[in-house]
Amino acid sequence: MTHPNEARPVVIKLGGALLNDPALLEPLWRDVARLRETTPVVLVHGGGPQATAMARRLGHEPRIVHGRRVTSDLDLDVIQWAIRGKLNTQLVAQAARAGVPAVGISGADGGLVQVVRRPPWRVDGEEVDFGWVGDVEYVAADVLAALLRGGFVPVVAPLGIDVEGQVYNVNADTVAQAIAQALRAAAFFLVTEAGGVRRDPYAPETFLPHCDAATFEEGTASGWIAGGMRVKLKVAFDALRAGVPEVFILAPHHLFERERATRIVLSPPAEET
Repeated sequence: MTHPNEARPVVIKLGGALLNDPALLEPLWRDVARLRETTPVVLVHGGGPQATAMARRLGHEPRIVHGRRVTSDLDLDVIQWAIRGKLNTQLVAQAARAGVPAVGISGADGGLVQVVRRPPWRVDGEEVDFGWVGDVEYVAADVLAALLRGGFVPVVAPLGIDVEGQVYNVNADTVAQAIAQALRAAAFFLVTEAGGVRRDPYAPETFLPHCDAATFEEGTASGWIAGGMRVKLKVAFDALRAGVPEVFILAPHHLFERERATRIVLSPPAEET
């Protein structure tokens, strides 16, 4: 059997919508326990719905622009409380129940995710200042490599840090893609509640077994790819172009059933060209 430290890792990104129900993740943790017998695993998680819920409890309505959160001082506090605090700890505890030795960290720990503040974007004719949102410049892969050598599964919360020590909110899909690229991952899995790409999110029969770049462009233009799915697909294609050989969008119980996932490809399969 290949020793885990000799294999290229896989990076798994968990969408925040899954984190409200620990029972949804039990199959995933069982599969992670099985996978790490031969392959190092890094897990990155979101938590947008939970951060939004906490913000609303404080009487604050967050602003989301094209799937990305505008981050004020209060939003940044909420993200650290909800995502780095509660959710990250809960995931580590769930992993322990499945026999997976996980270590919870954020992108700020050890300078793992180095960022710069995002400049204003022009969105739909409006200039949007995203506030304390970071754009990834560098991933310190040695931080994760040290944990993987120790036999641990890093569970990464999507924060970043700049050269001045300022903490930033970073989109979790973007963090996961940057980590997959930095680690030269063997595969990148985006785990979602929907379990794949659908032309109609409410119609399972519109599930796509694969999604290529042309389909992404068409879906974005016609509007059936939007919001968080648009961000997920963008980072999926970025990962492929950066050399990650396999990228899937899948359900938490399909880690070993990839024929039931949406495989992301740059070009259509040969039989369809």
